Amino acid sequence: MVSFIKQIKQDLQMNSLNIYTTITRRMVRPVLFGWMVLFSSAIMALETELIDYVNPLMGTDSEFKLSTGNTYPAIAMPWGMNFWMPQTGKMGDGWGYTYDAYKIQGFKQTHQPSPWINDYGQFSLFPMTGSLKIKGEDRASWFSHKSEIAKPNYYKVYLADYNVTAEITPTERAAQFRFTFPENDSSFVLIDAFDNGSYVKIIPSENKVIGYTTKNSGGVPDNFKNYFVIVFDKPFKSAGIWSKDHMVPDAAELSDNHVGAAIRFETEKGEQIHVRVASSFISYEQAELNLNELGNDSFDQTVEKGRSAWNKDLSRIKVSGGSDQQIKTFYSCLYRVLLFPRKFYEFDVNGKVMHYSPYNGKVLPGYMFTDNGFWDTFRAVFPFFNLMYPSLNEKIQEGLVNAYKESGFLPEWASPGHRDCMIGSNSASLIADAYLKGLRGYDIETLYEAVLKNSQHEGPVSSVGRFGVDYYNELGYVPYDVGVNENVARTLEYAYADFCIYELGKALGKPEDEIAVFARRSQNYKNVFDEQSKLMRGKNEDGTFQSPFSPFKWGDAFTEGNSWHYTWSVFHDIQGLMDLMGGKKEFVKMLDSVFVVPPIFDDSYYGQVIHEIREMQIMNMGNYAHGNQPIQHMTYLYNYAGEPWKTQYWVREVMDRLYSPTPDGYCGDEDNGQTSAWYVFSAMGFYPVCPGVDEYVLGAPLFKNISIDLENGNTIRIQAPENSSSNRYIKEVKLNGKSYTKNYFKYSELMKGADIQIEMSGSPNKDRGIDKTDYPYSMSNQVRVK
Repeated sequence: MVSFIKQIKQDLQMNSLNIYTTITRRMVRPVLFGWMVLFSSAIMALETELIDYVNPLMGTDSEFKLSTGNTYPAIAMPWGMNFWMPQTGKMGDGWGYTYDAYKIQGFKQTHQPSPWINDYGQFSLFPMTGSLKIKGEDRASWFSHKSEIAKPNYYKVYLADYNVTAEITPTERAAQFRFTFPENDSSFVLIDAFDNGSYVKIIPSENKVIGYTTKNSGGVPDNFKNYFVIVFDKPFKSAGIWSKDHMVPDAAELSDNHVGAAIRFETEKGEQIHVRVASSFISYEQAELNLNELGNDSFDQTVEKGRSAWNKDLSRIKVSGGSDQQIKTFYSCLYRVLLFPRKFYEFDVNGKVMHYSPYNGKVLPGYMFTDNGFWDTFRAVFPFFNLMYPSLNEKIQEGLVNAYKESGFLPEWASPGHRDCMIGSNSASLIADAYLKGLRGYDIETLYEAVLKNSQHEGPVSSVGRFGVDYYNELGYVPYDVGVNENVARTLEYAYADFCIYELGKALGKPEDEIAVFARRSQNYKNVFDEQSKLMRGKNEDGTFQSPFSPFKWGDAFTEGNSWHYTWSVFHDIQGLMDLMGGKKEFVKMLDSVFVVPPIFDDSYYGQVIHEIREMQIMNMGNYAHGNQPIQHMTYLYNYAGEPWKTQYWVREVMDRLYSPTPDGYCGDEDNGQTSAWYVFSAMGFYPVCPGVDEYVLGAPLFKNISIDLENGNTIRIQAPENSSSNRYIKEVKLNGKSYTKNYFKYSELMKGADIQIEMSGSPNKDRGIDKTDYPYSMSNQVRVK
């Protein structure tokens, strides 16, 4: 019976259709008691592990004109240096895998954080039989999602044109492939090093191919290479080098614009060829060292180790008492939060941490992380790390120190080096929030120096430093009419960054006369507030507001949004914003209006309907645009005005209506874990509206039971037994057995471990959280700005 249970569990983990057959074949027993024991044991064995709730295909049904996530199935370890993906798109296409595609042309090592940023350091492997086909479009094979299995640690697909099954399982810097071939005397594995400069060398005596790819989309030094080592478990029948789309006679190695290798085997029916692959941004020798991550493990052992690693991280947060769809969505989102930023470092022969610098091209000691846009992820991803993975974020902070030393500026959108994408000075938020929440062990003084430099200088690209900084520092805003685009958005984000610098400076004991300027500048949001419309509005250099003004105009003075979306980006001083609007009543009225105003838009700045606009338009939630980041915290702001029940209502609406564990499961770009982190936090019942403050603002939990295991060994337990689709409102909260009326939890208290009892109700409790002392932090209530 033990082997039977083991077989069922293995079948379940691989999504096998043989489960029913296994059970029914073995359950025919002459003794009823034995049958019952067997059946109950089988049911216990079928208990789903958390990794099985994850759908890596969530968000992959996307394209240029409409995003439902703009994700790809990342077959990877948490924060791994390399990911792997099935490639359905053409070489160089940012949409490398789309759910509606019907052909696969390779299995690609990828480092892509977003289709808009695209990829770098990529190469691929692809099995085929019969006549050799080199060009991607020619070799591509039909496949079906019915014969595809995608797990975080494992991918399997049947390539119908070649009668070959391909499987992948990764480590952080290496991977194993298993190709199951039919009987054929021309079974190939094609290696594609991609264009823009590549190299391959075949070493038949070692069943090995080495090479490098320089393929990238920007953000790399001139000497950038990704070196790879590929080792087969079977001698080659023959092997050759190809360039562009033809074989090169008698070549054992070649460097050219676009090269690769074709390895031929003779195979029997069902024969499996195993391939071990590793890569390095440092050297071939380092790639060989990285191959040691696989040890002597079999393919199945690597699968199981990856499965265990993912289960360990996913099980840090255990949820129950929700629907199957909700649980799948939760863990699919949590998987996305644990992918980026990428570990862009390696271990030398002595186990010392080293990295190739994507900023100056040198090999240097210490940590480096990359593939992240802080404009997105400062909001919830890094606050999540501070709660759940502080030791990881300490390493990330060390990586920021190294990035600053190697390039002269902090990164804002790195992939792998500086990329000219998005706006803001949001590295200040990451640095301040980490330090203020107790993270240590890195050079905070250098990071403080770096954020001060950001506040005074423009960078080598407009996303680095502060574009328009001289105007901002002199006038208190970035003017609308001086050629600096997205000026109101920049003003708002710079003001928040200045708040973070001020708070960090206080914590570091910096002199008041040094940091007071940042307290004053944190109030610069007031300079672009228009009393007439009660919204943020572009202001000219002479102090007059832009005219004409449409609050529905996307872009222009704002970034991928309009005034209705960006007006709320005063994370640190919601009370101050409320005062500008005329008090609580008017503030709540403006919040309500976001959902009441129809999805009107003006796309004249872009000259087309960009995907973010379309995603807002079709969601049937007024002008609320959850598919992009600027407004994602807005549903939590009712807490600041004494109407927390409206937060509870709208947060549940967003979770229910705009997320699902399906290929079209997001309502816009997922963006390196941010849109997923919003869901993870919201499902737990709280959200970090203002990183840099010791508070999480309350929503309401999605599940009846939540257990959060902190890195320090403490546990947060949240119980809401009456929770249901109809009971979305909080009637009462008890924190550690005592009645709790605040509209926030303090980070410092949660880190001690907490027992949170929440009584849910079908109707709002309008007597809870209504006193001003219950409201979350606002700078205007705490700091007297001189």
